[in-house]
Amino acid sequence: MKTLSITLKEHLLNGTVIPAHPLALHEDRTVNEAHQRLLTNYYMASGAGGIAVAVHSTQFEIRDPKINLFETVLKWAAEEVEKADLERPFVKVAGICGPTEQAINEAKTANKYGYDIGLLSMGGLQGWTEEQVLDRVKAVAQEIPVFGFYLQPSVGGRVFTYGFWQKFVEIENVVAIKCASFNRYQTLDVMRALANSSRPDQIAMYTGNDDNIINDLMSAYVFPVGNKNISIDFKGGLLGHWAVWTHKAVELLEEIKQYKKTPSPEQADRLLSKAIHVTDTNAAFFDPAHNFHGCIPGIHEVLRRQGLLKGIWCLNPKETLSPGQSQEIDRVYKNYPTLNDDQFVKEFLTNYKKTL
Repeated sequence: MKTLSITLKEHLLNGTVIPAHPLALHEDRTVNEAHQRLLTNYYMASGAGGIAVAVHSTQFEIRDPKINLFETVLKWAAEEVEKADLERPFVKVAGICGPTEQAINEAKTANKYGYDIGLLSMGGLQGWTEEQVLDRVKAVAQEIPVFGFYLQPSVGGRVFTYGFWQKFVEIENVVAIKCASFNRYQTLDVMRALANSSRPDQIAMYTGNDDNIINDLMSAYVFPVGNKNISIDFKGGLLGHWAVWTHKAVELLEEIKQYKKTPSPEQADRLLSKAIHVTDTNAAFFDPAHNFHGCIPGIHEVLRRQGLLKGIWCLNPKETLSPGQSQEIDRVYKNYPTLNDDQFVKEFLTNYKKTL
């Protein structure tokens, strides 16, 4: 059983920014290696504490045998991280999905390229019992440390019971959980299960609730357990939203950490106001107005405008911006100019080109 190093456990528990890595393509929808590697370097330069590769933002079609990019994108990202030789902790997260046999094989591929954790999707398992899903988690955990993933039903996930999460958090090699339920009740189930477990200080909670990022990170979830109160909080985020404007996301997380150390009403007011702005920008990028149809092209469009991608092409030609989505991105750029990191990206690209 591969386990997570003490350094990376502490890194996750301290809280960090983990962008969900997009896929760079040419117009003919073949992979653009130069820009794929460029994106990895952008995330490292931005100060992110890790990357998640072969996840939803990287497009599930990479697993199609005709496309066959799953191993390629894992390999390229790992190579860029190794080449950078960062003098700080940086966690490499590999997306893992499918039935048990597929998930185990993907975990073995992730191990081959030195990935630290597997983000284990629960998508596509609607016909499984909760016990079958838990058995799958245990099997994958024998291969690689597991980053659990509570995915909202509207994009292929399912609702799990509180009892499921009680058992989930007791699995030894589960080291983190991404909560992307987009639902307060379901988020509370996971937080309460962890508070009542034997491992409340061993599992790092990460928000994937794109509609509630700042609020999640600011909040302490306090539950009475026995004769004392146990507090659980979101340490950081593993987010497609943080695949864009990443440098500002790093600044934001640091701002929230400082607030949690020395809270003040004034700082709380500022952050809660910013929370509304961040959610509004997420609506433009992720396209909930059209049931998230444009979520990946929306990310691509921001990266294209910044020069980090050549275009917004996806492996599925039907994945395009929704009607009015480009105008919505225009609007949030205009309304919230302090949230973008365009100037940072401009300087990064200038320096990056000098190294090529």
